[in-house]
Amino acid sequence: MDYIVNTPCGPVQGCAGRIPGTAAYKGIRYATAGRWEYPVQVTGWDGVYDATHYGHCCYQPRSFYNEEENLKKVFYYNEFRKGETYTYSEDCLFLNIFAPADAREGDKLPVLFYIHGGGFTGGCGHEKHFDGPVWPAKGVIGVTMNYRLGPLGFVCLPELQEEAGCTGNYGLFDQLTALRWVRDNIAAFGGDGEAITIMGQSAGAMSVQQHCLSPLSRGLFRSAVMSSGGGISRVLSAARAERHYPFWQTAMEKAGCSTLAEFRSLSPEALFEAWEETKKELRSPGSFPCQDGQLVVGTGTELLAAHRQARIPYLIGTTSEDMMPPILYSMSRKWCMAQPKGAYLWYFDRQLPGDSNGAWHSADLWYWFGTLSNCWRPMEEKDIALSEQMTDYLCNFVRTGDPNGDGLPRWQETGKKQKAALCLGQQPTTMGKPGMLKMLHTMLTNKAVGE
Repeated sequence: MDYIVNTPCGPVQGCAGRIPGTAAYKGIRYATAGRWEYPVQVTGWDGVYDATHYGHCCYQPRSFYNEEENLKKVFYYNEFRKGETYTYSEDCLFLNIFAPADAREGDKLPVLFYIHGGGFTGGCGHEKHFDGPVWPAKGVIGVTMNYRLGPLGFVCLPELQEEAGCTGNYGLFDQLTALRWVRDNIAAFGGDGEAITIMGQSAGAMSVQQHCLSPLSRGLFRSAVMSSGGGISRVLSAARAERHYPFWQTAMEKAGCSTLAEFRSLSPEALFEAWEETKKELRSPGSFPCQDGQLVVGTGTELLAAHRQARIPYLIGTTSEDMMPPILYSMSRKWCMAQPKGAYLWYFDRQLPGDSNGAWHSADLWYWFGTLSNCWRPMEEKDIALSEQMTDYLCNFVRTGDPNGDGLPRWQETGKKQKAALCLGQQPTTMGKPGMLKMLHTMLTNKAVGE
C-alpha cells in the first residue's frame, strides 16, 4: 500500500500505523509563524509531502537539560518519554493524522482532534501515549498537534499589541489554525470536517475550554472532551493582557534587551533562561492564556454566566490521584451542571500497576488512547478491558455526541438533578459519587504531581 493521499494542499506520503489496518501521516505542517507573530495557515506545498516522520516539538525547558538528571521531572520522563528521541525548534507547527488504511475521500468519518497538556510549557503531540491511538480501528480519525509553548507561545507586550492589534495566546492561535487546517483538509483522509470533536488533558483541557468559549472557534467542532483541567474556576481564569506586561518587561530586562527587536533575536536558550529567572523572582508562571480580546474575550465564569459557551455535548472528568483532585473534580461537575444538556462526567480511579502512585494526573490517557502496549507498566487483562471500554465510550461520543452504546454500562448525563459521575477503574464501571474527603486527603499527600 502506498499511503498517498491527495489533499487540497497537495499530495501527502504517509506510512503504516502502529495498529494493523491503520495509516499514519506524521509531521504535516499546518501553519508558519515568526517569533511572536500569529500563525498563517498552510494552503499548499510543492511535490509530495513526506509525512513518515514526526515534526519538531516546540522548544521547552527540557530542550536544554538531560531529563534523566532532573529528579523533579523524572516520573513523567520515565512514563512517557524514556528511550524516545525528540527534536526541538521554533519551527514546530506540525500535526499528525491517524486514519483507517482503507479510508477514502467521501467516507465522512468523524474526527477526534487532541490538544496535549504540559502546563502550556511542555509536551508535544507524539509522546508514547499519543503514538498510534486505537481510534481509527473503531472508525474515528485521530489528530494530534504541536503548538508554541512557554515564552514562545504566551508573551504579552504592549509593543506586540501595537504591532498586531492584540498580544499573547500565540499557542492558542496555533491550535485554532490547526483546527481550521483539519476542517479544510481532513476529507482527503476520509474524514468529515463538519464532524470534529476536540479533546485535551490538563493545559490541553484548559485550551479546549477556551475554544468552547471563543467566538473565533465557534462552529469548528461539534463536541468536546476535557480531562483534568476543564471546568469552572475563578482561580484559573485568564487575566487581561496588560496584567501580563510587567512580567515580560522584567524578562526583557533580565535578558539585557531594550527593544522588541533585540528580544526577538535572542537565542531560544537565552530566552528560556530569562523566562525562568523571571518566574523565580515574580513567582508567576508567565505562560498562561490571557484575555486578548479576539480569541479569549472574558473569564470562564463571566462567559458561562452570559451563556456564551458552545452549546454542544461534553465529556469531562478527572482522576483519583490527580493534581488537587477535589478542586478539579468540583470544577468538572460545575461545568456539567452549567450546560443545558449533553454533559457527561467521569471519575477515573484505576490504580495503575507497576508502582503505588495510583491514578495520577495523566494516567487515564493510556486508556483513552488505547496505547497500553506502548507503556512500561505490567498491564493486566483488567487494564486492557478497561481501555477497550473507555475507547468505545469515547468513539461513540465522537460519532453521536452520546457515549452510550451496545454492551456498555449506562452513562447518565450529569446536571442539576443528577450529580453522579461514571466511575471508571478499580470496580466494575457504574454511576457513583466519589468521596470528597478521600480526594482531599489525596491532595494533601499526593506524590505524583503534574508536569
